[in-house]
Amino acid sequence: MSIKMNSRFDIPTTAPEGFEHEPDATKDFWHHKKLNTLPPSDYISPYSHHKPLPTPGVDKRKSWIIGGGIGGLAAAFYLIRDGHMPGKNITILEEMDVAGGSMDGFGNPEDGYIIRGGREMTWNYDTLWDMFQEIPALELPDGYSVLDEYRLVNDNDPNYSKARLIKTSGEILDDKDFGLSKSQQWEVLRLILKRKETLDDLSIEDYFSEGFLKTNFWFLFRTMFAFKNCHSLLEMKLYLHRFLDAIDGFGDMSTLLFPKYNQYDTFIKPLQNYLRDKGVTFQFNTCAHDLDINFTGDKKTVTAIKTVVGDKEQQIAVAPQDLVFALNGSMTEQTAYGDIDTVPVLTCENDDPGKNSGWDLWKNLAVKSPVFGQPDKFCGNVEQSIWESATLTCKPSPLIDKLQTLAVNDLYSGRAATGGIITVTDSNWLLSVTCNRQPHYPEQPDDLLVIWVYGLLMDKKGNRVEKTMAECTGREILEELCFHLDIVDQLDDVIANTKIRTALMPYITAQFMTRASGDRPKPVPEGCTNLGFVGQFVETRNDVIFTMETSIRSARVGVYKLLNIPKQVPDISPTQYDIRNMIKGARALNSGKPFFGERLLHRLLDKTYFAHILPPLPEPESKKDWHFQEEMNELLGKGNLVMHKFGAWVNSLRESFSAKDK
Repeated sequence: MSIKMNSRFDIPTTAPEGFEHEPDATKDFWHHKKLNTLPPSDYISPYSHHKPLPTPGVDKRKSWIIGGGIGGLAAAFYLIRDGHMPGKNITILEEMDVAGGSMDGFGNPEDGYIIRGGREMTWNYDTLWDMFQEIPALELPDGYSVLDEYRLVNDNDPNYSKARLIKTSGEILDDKDFGLSKSQQWEVLRLILKRKETLDDLSIEDYFSEGFLKTNFWFLFRTMFAFKNCHSLLEMKLYLHRFLDAIDGFGDMSTLLFPKYNQYDTFIKPLQNYLRDKGVTFQFNTCAHDLDINFTGDKKTVTAIKTVVGDKEQQIAVAPQDLVFALNGSMTEQTAYGDIDTVPVLTCENDDPGKNSGWDLWKNLAVKSPVFGQPDKFCGNVEQSIWESATLTCKPSPLIDKLQTLAVNDLYSGRAATGGIITVTDSNWLLSVTCNRQPHYPEQPDDLLVIWVYGLLMDKKGNRVEKTMAECTGREILEELCFHLDIVDQLDDVIANTKIRTALMPYITAQFMTRASGDRPKPVPEGCTNLGFVGQFVETRNDVIFTMETSIRSARVGVYKLLNIPKQVPDISPTQYDIRNMIKGARALNSGKPFFGERLLHRLLDKTYFAHILPPLPEPESKKDWHFQEEMNELLGKGNLVMHKFGAWVNSLRESFSAKDK
């Protein structure tokens, strides 16, 4: 089908054969050429925000979305905005009685609030902001978006931390000192240079030296993103590329943007409101555990969704032209909860989630075809994927007083408080604590603060409490926290003014498990005519996991492919290719000191138009010549005639850039 735009030629409403909906910026060299009007694969600008024409018959097709988390909600959004599907044709099937999936945020002052996790954002989550620039804001007047709201908060309240890493003694560690030797910096650089396909099934500890895994850089990196030493080296590599532009802000967290409220109220609630207004149906308490699929040659077409509603089996018929988007796997599946006197009790085995779990759908599909991946790679070793968080609802106490000394603003001011997590580097649990902007909930009383704590390591006993974190009550977790903050002698006062709710999550970092190509399904697996996957266990081109961006990206790709929309989902932001980010990243890895060869770059560029791309040198002007000569001696050898000639040539060239043309 096509639409006639003028008397000369028609515009097609679907993509031509071979069109790449999910381009890969790393695939080959991009250049201008005949018959190509598409921008580079990772090009992000208003030019990428065009709206395609409706695909034929979309108003008569239906979509069934399994999972009401951010991925499922994003699928509904892109079906409506870019697919032109009527909202009334879309149904979201959700196992729980509320939307949001892992992005929760509930509770009350009496029982205490609970958030299993939080959102650390950056400005270049381009797919996320593409969607939320069109979702009406939670609190601003009509015409403003969630993105507008986010910018107003973060532009006027910059985030940063003054105590990112501490020791139990109370010592605040230098956040700029990454502690990487030259050889350890080279380990990072070599990983960045390696090709992805060489890293299948390798772990971080398979590659990095023991010394690297004890550095401040690794403490910063692993606790910011929740990596364990046994996790995927490939995923760590992707993180280094994705956040290359952010490395110089790891130490003080100035690279991050935080929401005003918790993740549910900031993102899920306004997005759900938007979809409801568009006519989307939400069907709760519905667990989809299998799909009937018709295999004809290489084609795979979903014909029915098998569900349990309440305690009754129900089957939803799916027509060939209808679409199904499925969440495969869940980070927060089988979360066990506890409180001040209760220890969370897991309902899964280390190597098996058991029956009637959120992994059933993926496991059942994987049996039908290898294109659906290998779920056991991700849900088969709880010891490697588990960690625990605790949410503290606090009245004034010594705990609040202590956190105030580590915060950058008054905890009650509504501004950035601790600026992100504070990690205790000598904690056996690798314990971290944070106080985000308050109130953390819109209706939270003014005299309460909501604090979030998490421990990454579940296999060691505490430094004070002789138990692993998973074996502890909330009271014992508070005791361990107070010990590390040096206020354990005031523990009774802290407990009397604190409500604690704990969440032990066996699969919270299952997506980080070591993997190989093909272990995760693509957004639209090979041969699937009406089935797409969304969430954290989907194989995108180059993006990382454990972010909202990933879930939204997978949904967007699936919608574009299944409807064959003539529009691309841009690859991740090209910041990794920016020479400025490479240079400041290299400086940051060297703990803020000039890296080897940097002074030579200054000599070549500091009197040119490009001088501004270089970080300022730390020494005064009078010492720069001496430091340059020292670097040249190290590079070419002291007393080397070639070195003297090269140095003279560099100086001559440098002066020529600043001389006026005659």
